[in-house]
Amino acid sequence: MIEEKKLQEIRDALENAQNPVVFFDDDPDGLVSYLLLKRKYERCYGVPLKVSMRDDSLFHTITADMKPDLVVILDRAEVSQEAIDGMNTTIVWLDHHPPMDRKGVKYYNPRLKDPSDRSPTSYWAYKVVQQDLWLALIGIFADWYIPEFLNESEHKELFEGADTPPKILFETKYGVLVKCIGFALKGKTTDVKKIIEKFLKIRDPYEILDQKTPEGKAIYKHYERINQEYELILNGAIESATKDEVLVYVYPSDKNSFTGAISNELIYKFPDKLIVIAREKDGNLRVSLRSSSIVINKILPIALDGVKGYGGGHEYACGANIDKHEGRQDMLLGVKADWKNGDVKIMEPEKCDEWGWYSLDNLPSPLCGFYIFVLLPRQI
Repeated sequence: MIEEKKLQEIRDALENAQNPVVFFDDDPDGLVSYLLLKRKYERCYGVPLKVSMRDDSLFHTITADMKPDLVVILDRAEVSQEAIDGMNTTIVWLDHHPPMDRKGVKYYNPRLKDPSDRSPTSYWAYKVVQQDLWLALIGIFADWYIPEFLNESEHKELFEGADTPPKILFETKYGVLVKCIGFALKGKTTDVKKIIEKFLKIRDPYEILDQKTPEGKAIYKHYERINQEYELILNGAIESATKDEVLVYVYPSDKNSFTGAISNELIYKFPDKLIVIAREKDGNLRVSLRSSSIVINKILPIALDGVKGYGGGHEYACGANIDKHEGRQDMLLGVKADWKNGDVKIMEPEKCDEWGWYSLDNLPSPLCGFYIFVLLPRQI
């Protein structure tokens, strides 16, 4: 948790700032967190972080140009010490990923007190502003979390009968709102800015769902347009599913990236599978991994050992970026079997160099590129 006195520190910083810049992750949790702050503290200038986790250039470019007296970073899992030092101003960093150790920043993360706390950034942004609950719930639900103040909602009918995050996301009207927020970040930069501005004017979710206002109608039309592209990729992934315990789907780069959203929907539809969704772009694979039972973020560093790439995230939801051509593509990984004893025998030595069983804490090294993600097996 984050103590009330710490939340007050964030409020004080925002109230006293004359030129605050807010960097936020480009997902529903990040965008909702920004919208909540902007609607309360109108001087905030928002910058979506659509760059990779290792790209700090936007921090330097924006701060050098705008010279803010306060920088707020929302829902960003990683920011380098170099980026923090280069901004040369007061920095407030509100996040919920595994904690980072950085100097020169006021860092707020519920996991500092309780490593098991899974409350998202939008949950804490709502605690800071104490208004716009309907909006806060979009970001909170998007990160698969149910807050203790759910019953305070004035729009319970929008998630009535759904008692889990995936049911809310994929069976109720609130799921449509989550996609409206997520898709607001898709498209041309000018379009993204316009849609975000329209969200700032919405005061009731029915303005969007029933298209009651010009702003609500524009948001819903944007959602419908982007959703057509999303559904094509989603259906392709669904059709590729087999009886195998791993669902791997790679789609080519187009205008937009949907790896996170699609992997979330697929883990709902296929809860017993490991989901690996990758978007191919510029010689790299942008990967989202989901599982209901495998603790991915403990295995991912092993998979990335010796590979040109990086990644991380939560226990059951991770992302990664790796070189498409990295490693030995002919290595077969991820075979699971009921094996009690006996030796492994190579029956086709002209096709196979080595065959063996490995537990997750004793994997061979180095491991190869993209297909390493298919490994992630249960302990044998």
